[in-house]
Amino acid sequence: MEGDLSGFNIDDPRWDQRTFLGRVKYFLSITDPRTILLPEWKLDWAKAMVEQSRMGAVPPGTQVEQLLYAKKLYDSAFHPDTGEKMNVIGRMSFQVPGGMIITGFMLHFYRTVPAVIFWQWVNQSFNALVNYTNRNAASPMSVRQMTFSYLTATTTAVATAVGMNVWTKRAPPLVCRWVPFAAVASANCVNIPMMRQQELIQGISVKDKNQNEVGHSQRAAAVGITQVVISRITMAAPGMILLPVIMERLEKLRFMKKAKVLHAPLQVALSGCFLLFMVPVACALFPQTCELPVSCLERELQDTVKARGGKHTSFIYFNKGL
Repeated sequence: MEGDLSGFNIDDPRWDQRTFLGRVKYFLSITDPRTILLPEWKLDWAKAMVEQSRMGAVPPGTQVEQLLYAKKLYDSAFHPDTGEKMNVIGRMSFQVPGGMIITGFMLHFYRTVPAVIFWQWVNQSFNALVNYTNRNAASPMSVRQMTFSYLTATTTAVATAVGMNVWTKRAPPLVCRWVPFAAVASANCVNIPMMRQQELIQGISVKDKNQNEVGHSQRAAAVGITQVVISRITMAAPGMILLPVIMERLEKLRFMKKAKVLHAPLQVALSGCFLLFMVPVACALFPQTCELPVSCLERELQDTVKARGGKHTSFIYFNKGL
């Protein structure tokens, strides 16, 4: 049956984004790993449907369910600032398949320095691409800046992992298994700000409640990036903290001692189970569209807001990225 499209606004959130549960439902939808398997023409169809709906020119016979599905695909594959299609690996819908493989192998190959270096490098390279893809795109970066940020972030991660690996060499086995998480957590505190440093330098676009740009704010950028760092560490924490405990016990079983070839695939599979739940939960910790009191902005920007007739404007809004 054809849905009633009168008064339908495709950009209205399907779930209340002011609540944590509403945001979890939204991110469960757009981080669905199955969307990365869809062909390009399907994503282009979704974008066309969203744009036509915004103009009030959807094809006759279009159902509401079709538009909601198109919006799901659009939000999962296209950048919210530019509307451009994001690379597959950088999409949040790729976090489960990509993250489970890398996390599983990081947790398995933690004993030797060469293995630690390789998998930390792979992980931070993956994170750097994800961080760049999901940045606030209003702040462009040069190739030189991206290269410097990438090298700094990956070097920090590798150095932290190797240093802790040497430091905990005589520690209990379980402590050694937690080294990858410590390295990932500390590296995220460097990787994300470095890959998005331009936002901290130039500020990010902030808007009023009517979506009118009022200027660029470095403080807003700092708030958004801090929230993203917290979300990413939270995303990795359950799997990288609990999985070593699980594997420590499983590997003592007689069957697992004989089937060592299953250890790595099992860690990959269990990592996927954790990430399938934690990716939407971690993304939902903070609203993607941040709300910040005008009083928290730079003094000059506060004056600009007031000068534009915004004396009664209490909050500004901006995309924090993911």
